[in-house]
Amino acid sequence: MKVRVSIAAKSCGVALGVVATTFLPSPAEAHLVTTGLGPLYDGISHVLLSPDDLLPILAMSMLAGLNGPAAGRRTLFGLTGAWLLSGVAGYLFGQALLPGTMTCVSFLVLGALTAADRRLSPAVVLGIAVAVGLLHGWLNGTGIAAVQREALGLAGIGSAIFVVVALASGFVMSLRIVWMRIAVRVAGSWVAAIGLLMLGWSLG
Repeated sequence: MKVRVSIAAKSCGVALGVVATTFLPSPAEAHLVTTGLGPLYDGISHVLLSPDDLLPILAMSMLAGLNGPAAGRRTLFGLTGAWLLSGVAGYLFGQALLPGTMTCVSFLVLGALTAADRRLSPAVVLGIAVAVGLLHGWLNGTGIAAVQREALGLAGIGSAIFVVVALASGFVMSLRIVWMRIAVRVAGSWVAAIGLLMLGWSLG
């Protein structure tokens, strides 16, 4: 029995390692997607195809959804607004002020809070959403500036964030069955685990 448990644990560890490797941070310009449809659609595609931005957005949406409609509404506008404003500022400034490892920290914090499912006030959830938006928005802005793309891509990013948060947080808020909420918490724990592994590898 112990052998089976050991093998299962090792298999889970390998699977988690493969997933985390997929999400390892790399230079921001490498994640800027070119669709050929213009900067607006490039921005939308960036959010949907870049795990280092999409996962924090989803984790923030899950956290907001677990904390009710008021937190969900504030997150919807707070995350999107902060991301856009910080993105414009980063684009104009043109340099990253924080190391890329901060994205790992956002994975870790958001995933842990979602997994814990502690009741947070709407104001606290809004503060977390704004902090996440400021961090990732700045990185997006500096990445766009580094490859000399048009700032209009930030509008596409903001549009995609608004839609993803609205859908994801609304879905989580609609869950009434206990095991479904537990599944959301498990998803949060996976985000935290990915963030922890990413942080360890980036510092190693």
